Amino acid sequence: MHFLSFYDMASPAYVGREMLQLRRSNARGHAEHGWLESRHTFSFAGYRDPAQMGFGPLRVINEDRVQPGMGFGTHPHQDMEIISYVLEGTLEHKDSMGNGSVIRPGDVQHMSAGSGVTHSEFNGSKDELVHFLQIWIQPNERGGAPHYGQQHFTRAQRLDQLRVVASGDGRNGSITIRQDAVMLAGLLSGGTTLEHVVQPGRRAWVHIANGSVTIAGNALHAGDAVGTDDPGALQLTANGEAEVLVFDLP
Repeated sequence: MHFLSFYDMASPAYVGREMLQLRRSNARGHAEHGWLESRHTFSFAGYRDPAQMGFGPLRVINEDRVQPGMGFGTHPHQDMEIISYVLEGTLEHKDSMGNGSVIRPGDVQHMSAGSGVTHSEFNGSKDELVHFLQIWIQPNERGGAPHYGQQHFTRAQRLDQLRVVASGDGRNGSITIRQDAVMLAGLLSGGTTLEHVVQPGRRAWVHIANGSVTIAGNALHAGDAVGTDDPGALQLTANGEAEVLVFDLP
């Protein structure tokens, strides 16, 4: 299956502006706890919106900023694929499987909760905030032994391309998750245009992590997102340097 290419006039018909589900950053849920500021793309915790319950199996994208020396205490998860993607700072992880790690920009950390797992996430820095995305994807089956994985992707591996960083089959050295979903990450230099082709029967969600990108005539900024379940090509043009995540979903 062909997931991405540079601009090619032979690509399928382009997804138009009217076919996109636009999600602006300032429309997201917001939680302020002092030690934590969080923006919720989809319904989460105290933020409930029946129209924003996820996109296919993509259930959560939380943009979290955790103050120095603070974090999430030990808590349980079950039947969820959980991915942490750090944008700034460092995030420390410990879990009931015996894993302990530090997650930095460029790392993709994954925990398949399966039948049940507990973990904690902590900002161990004394003076630096950690800014990261917490992503939840519903698995294609319940139960099973929990699993942990972490992989680093260099700037060169993501620069001006959409690099597969998580997938159901572990392609191209990506993290393996329990869902027929593909997560791609790209760092775009100014003026670069990349393309993601949505195949028939698939859907795509694009989240702008940093910078600004234009898609189908829509100028999108950090925290903005678009989704579509129409087949065709999505063109992403960077307005200066930008960082994007693309989710190709069933």
